[in-house]
Amino acid sequence: QAQAYESGGGLVQVGGSLTLSCVASDDAFSGHTMGWFRQAPGKEREFVAAITRSGGATYYGDFVADRFTVYRGNLKNSVNLQMTRLKPEDTAVYFCAGATRPFLSRTYYYQQTRYDFWGQGTQVTVSS
Repeated sequence: QAQAYESGGGLVQVGGSLTLSCVASDDAFSGHTMGWFRQAPGKEREFVAAITRSGGATYYGDFVADRFTVYRGNLKNSVNLQMTRLKPEDTAVYFCAGATRPFLSRTYYYQQTRYDFWGQGTQVTVSS
């Protein structure tokens, strides 16, 4: 079974930038949709961004407001999340996830139950 591995988290000041990376343990990402979710302390996990198999379409949570960009990495089984203009409310554990089946509806991209394998998460802390 495929596994995802995140990296790039850390401590950043308000207004700063950070890029998270995710690599799959096999070639799963090269043929599947990939998403990013986050979970802040005391809150439910929420959708951040997703990218299709080809990289031709991307989806974002409403709070992103053009601050984040998800894109395929140089390796065919890698995906990155570039985050800019970070705010204290962006502090959370960020998870990478992959789907092994095609998504039949746009709404699927936003639903964490549609994703089949996950990473352990990487902590992002934005200090004011």
